[in-house]
Amino acid sequence: MAEDTTYDLIAATGCPTGIAHTYMAKEALEKAAAAKGLTIRVETHGQVGIENEVTPAQIKAAKAIIVAADKDVQAERFAGKPMVSVGVTAAIKDPKGLIDKALAAKPQGAPTELSEETEQASAGSPSEEKESVNHIVYRHLMNGVSHMLVFVVAGGVLTAVSFLWGITSFDSTAADYNSFAAMLKIIGGIAMNLMVPVLAAYIAESIGKRPALVPGFVAGMIAITGLPVSPDTGLIDAGGSGVGFGFLGGIVGGFVAGYVIVGLEKLLSGMPKNLDGLKAIFLYPLLSTLVVGLVMLGISGPMAAINTGMMNFLKGLEASGPIVLGLAIGCMCAFDMGGPVNKAAYVTGTALLTEALTAGVGTETYSFGTNFMAAVSAACIVPPLITAFAVIVGKRYFSKEDHDAGIVNIVLGCTHITEGAIPFMTKNIWPVMPIMMGGSSIAAILTIMFGVHDPAPHGGFLVLPVVDGWPLWLAAIFAGVLVGGILYVIFKRNEYHKNGDKVVE
Repeated sequence: MAEDTTYDLIAATGCPTGIAHTYMAKEALEKAAAAKGLTIRVETHGQVGIENEVTPAQIKAAKAIIVAADKDVQAERFAGKPMVSVGVTAAIKDPKGLIDKALAAKPQGAPTELSEETEQASAGSPSEEKESVNHIVYRHLMNGVSHMLVFVVAGGVLTAVSFLWGITSFDSTAADYNSFAAMLKIIGGIAMNLMVPVLAAYIAESIGKRPALVPGFVAGMIAITGLPVSPDTGLIDAGGSGVGFGFLGGIVGGFVAGYVIVGLEKLLSGMPKNLDGLKAIFLYPLLSTLVVGLVMLGISGPMAAINTGMMNFLKGLEASGPIVLGLAIGCMCAFDMGGPVNKAAYVTGTALLTEALTAGVGTETYSFGTNFMAAVSAACIVPPLITAFAVIVGKRYFSKEDHDAGIVNIVLGCTHITEGAIPFMTKNIWPVMPIMMGGSSIAAILTIMFGVHDPAPHGGFLVLPVVDGWPLWLAAIFAGVLVGGILYVIFKRNEYHKNGDKVVE
C-alpha cells in the first residue's frame, strides 16, 4: 500500500524476544479489525527491527491507537490520540475487545511532533500513565531482556560449540587443545560478558531514551565487576578486585540509570533552549554517569549478598530433590508460554548458565547451571510439541486452523519457541494450562534426574551435539509430550462429544 494510505486503527506490537508474540498479536488484531469492517496498520517491533512502520500522517489520521507491547515501541509518538496500552498477550487473547476499548478511549495529552527531541523525551507520557505500574516496570525490564537475549544465545552457543573439540580444548596446556575451539570460546565469552551491560543499558533506554544508554552501560559494567578493593589494605582501590552482582545488579542499575536521566531532564529543564546540545552531549552523560556510578558502587555489597542468596536458594531447591526443582521450572515455563513467568525462569537459567561457563567444566557451578538450563529448555520445548501430538493423534477433534497451527508447532517446539502453544491455551485455559504445566514439569524433572547438561541457552534440538546426555534429554522431553498430548486429546475428545460430535472453533 502507498505510504499515504490512511487507516481507521494504528497498532504497535512487540514482545521481549520479538519472535512469536509480536506477530501473533499482529495477526489477531488484523483479523479482528477485518471482522469489524475496519482498516488497520500494525507496526511490529520484532527481533529483526521495526517492520511495517507507521508514518506521522497515518497516526494523525487514525481514529485510535493500540499499543500491545512488553517493550519500548516509542509510544510517545501517539500522544494526543485515543489510545489503549496493554501487554502483547492481551491482543492475542481478546483483540476484538481491545479494538472496542481503543475506539471508546478519549484523547490523552497534547499532540507531539515527531522530532529528535521527542525521541529523546523522558518516559512519562500519558500513554504510560494509563498503564498499571506493574506493566510499566515489566515493559522496561523486557526491553532490556529482548536486547540481551541475542547476546546470550550467540555467546552461549559459540561457547558450547567450542566444547565439541573437548571440554578443555580452549586451554593451551591441555591435551585436547584446539586453537579454533579456543577462538570460539573467546568470542562466545565476550558476547556473554556483554549480557548484563546490554540488559542494564536497554532497561535505562526504555525509561530515559537515548541519553540513558551511557549510564545504563556503566551500571551494567559495575554490576559485573563490583567495587574494587585492595587485597592488602581492604580499601577501595582502582587496581583491586571486586565481587560482581550479576544480572540482578544489571536490572537495578538499568532502572536507576533511566530514572536518573528523567530526573536530570526535569532538573535542567529551565536552561536556555540554545543549550540543549550541551545538555545532550555533556551534562547528561557526565552527571548521570557520576550519580549512577556512585549509587551502583555504594550498593555493590548488599546486591552481591542478594545475588549469592538467590543462587543459594536455587541450589537449595536442587537439594530438595529433582521433583521440587523440576516442578518449579516446568510450571513457570508453561504457565504463560513466553510471558513474564516463563521469562523469569529462562532469564534465571541464562544467568546460572553464564556463571557455569565462567566457572568452567568440572566445577559444581558448571554442573548445576548447565543442568538447570537443560531443564528450562526441555520445559519450554514441550508445550508446542504437545499441541502437535494432539492435532495428529486426535485430528478429528480439532478445526482445520488448529490442525495447521499444531503442525507448525513441530518446528517451533523443536527450536525452543514456546509461544506456538498460546492460541491453544487461550481457547481453553482450563484444563489446557495445567496439562501444559504437567507435561513441562515431567520433562524438567526427568532432565534433572538423568543429569543432562546443556551449555547452550537456546536453539532447541539444533544444539543436540553439545548437550551432554542428549538421548536421555530427548527421552525426558518426549515423556512430557506423550503424557501432555494424551491428556489434551482426551479433553478435546470429551469436548467434541459433549458438543454433539462437532468441533469447537
